[in-house]
Amino acid sequence: MPAHDQDSVLSRRRFLAAAAATGAACAGALAVPSVAGARPAAAATSYTLKVTNDSPQYQSFCLYQKPVNLGLPGAFPLAWMVAPLWPRNSTTFTWSLDYSFAWAVTGPLAPGGTFQPWQQVAADPENESQNRIGFDFDNGVYEFVPPASGGSPQPGSLGIEVHADVPDDTASVGIGMASGPVFAAQAEPGANPVFTPHPQYWITAGTFTRGEILDIEEITNEIEVPFVDTFSMRVVLGVSGQWSVLPG
Repeated sequence: MPAHDQDSVLSRRRFLAAAAATGAACAGALAVPSVAGARPAAAATSYTLKVTNDSPQYQSFCLYQKPVNLGLPGAFPLAWMVAPLWPRNSTTFTWSLDYSFAWAVTGPLAPGGTFQPWQQVAADPENESQNRIGFDFDNGVYEFVPPASGGSPQPGSLGIEVHADVPDDTASVGIGMASGPVFAAQAEPGANPVFTPHPQYWITAGTFTRGEILDIEEITNEIEVPFVDTFSMRVVLGVSGQWSVLPG
């Protein structure tokens, strides 16, 4: 193997090994994939949302975030946390502001499809060593790789460098929180999508699966859950389908 190829392979291995060695993933409300390099749950403030189904129907409750000032018009919101509930039952979603990069093989990204991450790597919008990453397609294999030198996004943003060898309309890249993907965009060859998250939490109920690509224009029965001077909230879906949002 030529020396420069050996250096490239070693660089990738060291990058991924370093990410994996820094910690285990935080858990969400449901079982989720691990995130290489994520901080322990105790290192970040934990948010909780108790959800109660007082409606007469079995439904899936979906917590998601809207792309408010995300800075990437082509990005889709995803069904971030999903829990099915029978009437008169409750569950609790728990998360912290631990970000990650994620990619998935999706084909053309469109509402109704799903984004099931194949790889996640811890990210930090405020840390220049963790706020960008490369996405490559080498010998038939997609993978995250070290980013090119220079060109970090502004603090508060997360950037992904999609290499020119990534085939069109095959894969998507995105960002996650608490080990669950939140937003995704098509991985266009040579593109450099930058996500600037401003978390705003919304909940709806119906038929949803975790990682589902959402068309928020089609969601009608939803409500925002504001966390103002608190890290704990409650929501109740009533008999007539109305929402109540209460302090935790």
